[in-house]
Amino acid sequence: MARRYRGRVIHTDELSAGAVAGSWGRAVVGVLLGGLLALATPLLLWPVGRDRLALALAAAQVRLITRWHGPVHVERPAPARCRRYLLLRWPVGLLGLGVLALLLVCLVVGASMLSAFLLDGDWALVEDSRERVGAALLLVSAPIGVMLTFVTAAGVFGVGTLDRWLAAEALGVSDRALLRRRVAELTTTRADVVDAVNDERRRIERDLHDGVQQRVVALGVLVGRAHRAGAGDRARDLLEQALVVSQETIAELRQVALRVYPSALDAGGLPAALEALAERSTTPVALRVDPGRLPAAVEVALYFVASEAVNNAVKHAGATRVEVVVAERDGRVELSVSDDGAGGADPAGPGLSGLARRVLAADGVFGVDSPAGGPTVVRAVLPCG
Repeated sequence: MARRYRGRVIHTDELSAGAVAGSWGRAVVGVLLGGLLALATPLLLWPVGRDRLALALAAAQVRLITRWHGPVHVERPAPARCRRYLLLRWPVGLLGLGVLALLLVCLVVGASMLSAFLLDGDWALVEDSRERVGAALLLVSAPIGVMLTFVTAAGVFGVGTLDRWLAAEALGVSDRALLRRRVAELTTTRADVVDAVNDERRRIERDLHDGVQQRVVALGVLVGRAHRAGAGDRARDLLEQALVVSQETIAELRQVALRVYPSALDAGGLPAALEALAERSTTPVALRVDPGRLPAAVEVALYFVASEAVNNAVKHAGATRVEVVVAERDGRVELSVSDDGAGGADPAGPGLSGLARRVLAADGVFGVDSPAGGPTVVRAVLPCG
């Protein structure tokens, strides 16, 4: 179950005591490590290697914030910007150490008073002192101690939030800039998808016109000639030729249908479709597919990338072996198609550029590494969560 609070969807699981305790524990670790890292900030005053140190400390701090406080969108900044951020962050790191120290003092003093009172019935401020503190003072000081402990414990979250905000403001990109960039990417991707669909339609029309249609015309000519030849060996030869052309036409239609949409994806998913692709290939194709069923859009995109890459390796690169690997990790699935062909594949070509647009439309990453002389490696990474 989910609830909306201040524009953010919060799942009820996040509101459980265990989840809150886990978040607080991560915040404590992040504040502690951030405070210790802040102690290295004065090293920036040393002029030797200052730029390299600033870049290293800023990168370490961003990784720390992302790991313990939450993701922050940053770009690779200049050394001067990193130094400015580290100097601004220095008091935040010391503040975090101060909050943790005050929290530790509150816990130690509170535990000492409570344990002494429970064991002895009262508590002495000074050893061998006649002035002892009893239940009255404990009842008065307990609410103050609890409130102070709560404020310092909540301050840990505050320091973590401040640390993350400062990194985003000093090194990162604002939410508005990210939104504008995302809108521009989606606009470009939508246009690319429209172009890719139109290119695919033109390719199907070309395949039907130059392949299937020509074979059907030839088949009609052969059947007409056989009809006019009447009975005899000539007619039999023409009918045999027509039979061969009809079989070739059926095979061509099957290939066109596969390029439109492979039915094996619906039956057995991506593994079955890739196995059928490997069986149809005239070049040996080694498969290693780890994940099972994936979202339909992901399976379709990965299949067409693999199909185009395998066909290019067989027809244009002269490859003698092709390897297709599909692996899933961290909510993303990666497809890699490598061959031992001549290389020199052009990523800007109509086939590969169409695949790139298809992958980018699904928020994926597409790349081609094909030096002259080979080998060629085509990679596609798509989110599958």
